[in-house]
Amino acid sequence: MSDLLLQEKLVGGLKAATADSSASLRNDNQRTGNDKGKSYSRSSAARRVTNLKGVELELDEEDGTPFDKLREECGVMAVYNHSDAARLAYWGLYALQHRGQESAGIASADGQQVNDIKGMGLVSEIFTDDVLARLPGHMAIGHTRYSTTGDSALLNAQPISVESAKGLIAIAHNGNLVNLGTARERLERDGALFQTTSDSEIIIQLIAHSKQSTLVDCIADSLGQVEGAFSIVMMTRNRIFAARDPHGFRPLSMGRIAGVDGAPDTFVFASETCAFDLLHAKYERDVKPGELVMVSEDGVTSRYFNTTTEQASCVFEHVYFARPDSKIFGRWVQQSREEMGRQLARESGVPADLIVPVPDSGVTAAIGYAAESGIPFNLGLIRNHYVGRTFIQPEQRVRDFGVRMKLNPVRSLLEGKRVVLIDDSIIRGTTSRKIVRMVRAAGAKEVHLRISCPPTISPCFYGVDTPSKKDLIAANKSVAEICAFVEADSLAYLSLVGLTHACTKGEPVDGLSPGSFCTACYTGDYPTQWVDVSEILPAVAAV
Repeated sequence: MSDLLLQEKLVGGLKAATADSSASLRNDNQRTGNDKGKSYSRSSAARRVTNLKGVELELDEEDGTPFDKLREECGVMAVYNHSDAARLAYWGLYALQHRGQESAGIASADGQQVNDIKGMGLVSEIFTDDVLARLPGHMAIGHTRYSTTGDSALLNAQPISVESAKGLIAIAHNGNLVNLGTARERLERDGALFQTTSDSEIIIQLIAHSKQSTLVDCIADSLGQVEGAFSIVMMTRNRIFAARDPHGFRPLSMGRIAGVDGAPDTFVFASETCAFDLLHAKYERDVKPGELVMVSEDGVTSRYFNTTTEQASCVFEHVYFARPDSKIFGRWVQQSREEMGRQLARESGVPADLIVPVPDSGVTAAIGYAAESGIPFNLGLIRNHYVGRTFIQPEQRVRDFGVRMKLNPVRSLLEGKRVVLIDDSIIRGTTSRKIVRMVRAAGAKEVHLRISCPPTISPCFYGVDTPSKKDLIAANKSVAEICAFVEADSLAYLSLVGLTHACTKGEPVDGLSPGSFCTACYTGDYPTQWVDVSEILPAVAAV
């Protein structure tokens, strides 16, 4: 069945179930076209709006569009066999804060009781010493969240816990399911009562309603029924589970902390290996695509629930999401990004006096570009790291104020120079235009914009909050038209071949290959059939 026919069939079957909740959205939103299905976008002139996924967005002050960056998805963490497991989970989440700044939660277990605490805000704001003291036990799982499906209310903060005939199960999920509509509808017919609007709860409900005899079999059976992106950690009263979807869209790694004086080792799982460094844990390996790992008093065991699906790991993890000090999909992110910059210089070098990154995501690629081109590198834009997710706007409308709150040009470096600006991506183009104007206003003689990935032409359905196609500038304009829009002297993107090469160079023969990546955001070629989540489960943020 084709993607379009599948979507039409599923969406058609769900219209009755979602008619009431969809009606209010249709009244408030402008319907827009999509080449594979339907989507909705809110049109508003307000400076902050809430999108269909319940996420409040900062608006561009000139044209009412959100700032020109993709949002991270989520980070997950798990700890087994440590006397202060919740505190280790907290430290791990602290290292994963860049993957989600909206809500966070930790659940702990001592073999008998499971306790969980969740809150809105940053990890450090939620978990004080007093709060962590209320999470006893030798096991813990944690989650830091930026919502992709379901609204942003505390209701959907994770871990999510469900008590059933299979016992209590808590889950923390990074990713996005694409067949959640059919699964949820079937579960509700079978009597499932959902506590949240998050797609993550569907996995637990499938486990609770599985006909398999053992819990491990129930989990494997359930994971085989869902499609899309999921790197998950789960916890019962005495066991930890970790699993990745068969495509391996999102990263998930396993580490070990050696026991002291003959004590058993502590096992940890995290979305990125940078979390292990803070815990002094040794990286063991990645959880493999389609693999389910269980840790119990009997040790570590593993089984596969899918071995036939081709790997399609998200290449944008290397481009932007992951921290440079993490090892993702078997390769250090720092190496990939530096090679992206080098390859970008080979493909589209231009005479210039200075290489300037757009901080922070453009820094590593700019280092590579400078090394390859021989042009000096310097920090011509300084980022204010103390600007939070919101800030007070001046009463008088000031052009570019939002960007200037976050970035400030160094006139002494830029004045009279031919500057190459390096950034990781252009989404809508509005922020890129502001930065180019800012650098030019600081005295730059020429401004050449170089992007360390190909043009983003398609939305992501696997855990990244990408705008609809109509809002992606590269889906609607040529490179020359984008260059004119952002007001640069020249513009060039890294080629797709150059990107996949950068993320695989130096890998062993049996390592990653260009075909092992999902590049749908650059090609429109999706590795799974999908249904537009906003059409199936529209959600409005709680007032």
